[in-house]
Amino acid sequence: MAVQMSVSSPFRLYDADPPARAETPPWEQPPVARKRHLNWALKAVLPIAAVLLNGLLLFVLVSLSLAEGERHVILAVAAAGALLICVAVIMVLAVSVRRPMLELQDKIARVRLGDMDVSVSFASRNDEIGDLGRDFNDMVAQLEASREEIQRLHQTQMSRAEHFATLGELAAGLAHEIRNPLAGIAGVIEIIGRDLPPNSPARSVIKDAKEEAVQINRILTELLEIARPKPPQFRVGDMCSTVEHAVMFARQQAITKHITVELEIKDAIPPAEHDPNQINQVLLNLLLNAIQSMDKPGVIRVSLESDEDDVLITVADEGKGIPPEHLPNIFRPFFTTKGHGTGLGLSLARRMAEAHGGHIDVTSVVGKGTEFQVRLPIARLQAEAS
Repeated sequence: MAVQMSVSSPFRLYDADPPARAETPPWEQPPVARKRHLNWALKAVLPIAAVLLNGLLLFVLVSLSLAEGERHVILAVAAAGALLICVAVIMVLAVSVRRPMLELQDKIARVRLGDMDVSVSFASRNDEIGDLGRDFNDMVAQLEASREEIQRLHQTQMSRAEHFATLGELAAGLAHEIRNPLAGIAGVIEIIGRDLPPNSPARSVIKDAKEEAVQINRILTELLEIARPKPPQFRVGDMCSTVEHAVMFARQQAITKHITVELEIKDAIPPAEHDPNQINQVLLNLLLNAIQSMDKPGVIRVSLESDEDDVLITVADEGKGIPPEHLPNIFRPFFTTKGHGTGLGLSLARRMAEAHGGHIDVTSVVGKGTEFQVRLPIARLQAEAS
């Protein structure tokens, strides 16, 4: 790298105050103006010049005993030597310090403009400046990796948004094209069922047809809710009552499989601002999944407790558990391992929890069971309730 040196004033002057910058992207912002400071060469030479000047004064005092002509010659040689020493020190510093610093300053400016394909050439040096160069190269590599990861996540989010937008249009079309004929079909089935003789074998077929119509309607409802979610209708209410309502309904579903649903309220839960209908649906999805995962009689434990700023609702079952390779996908729309169902329940539950400012965590052990924990914030609503 070629370095052009010029003799200039020992002081480098910069603007004292940097100009105000607008909110523009980093790569469009002007270079940062630095405050005025002493030139590095002057800082390096001043101590050396002070030592040499003191040496010359001492040398003059010692040379007073010499003859006048000899003393002038010796002083001239000593002054020339001191000057040469200063020049040599400046040249060494220019090569070993100034050149790497100029290169580093240039590469930092390029990184600031968004160019991550840069590295400094002095990173191979075996000294502190080499350490600085290696650290800089490592930092740029990490920045490049982070930027690529951010771009990948951005593309994923954009793809997901487009997916849901398309899904919303599809769901709206399905709602109009299927629900209206489905209502007519269900009505006809109901009329046929009333007209059949009590002992007619077709009654069992009519019953199955009615159940399938209800299943189709439920699938359409879940599809619409996942594609076009409704915002929560918040109101301050008793979270215990919401949980108890969901547990009561789940117990009715669990009776036929001889499964017990236990509820434990561990703490005094303060009034919480939430949408009871949505939280009830979240818990019902978790409880029905727990019931479906258990092939034999057992216990589903539901607990409710407070943790300073949050309400924690835990649903633990004794079912088959979820394989580790499936855990990252269980909240994705349409993902299911049950062979039946839509795969929308957990996705819808997570979205509703996030709309409340909370989230859902899951742990599972194959053969032992699964535990879901719903965490919902209560700090903001306590201030409003008081």
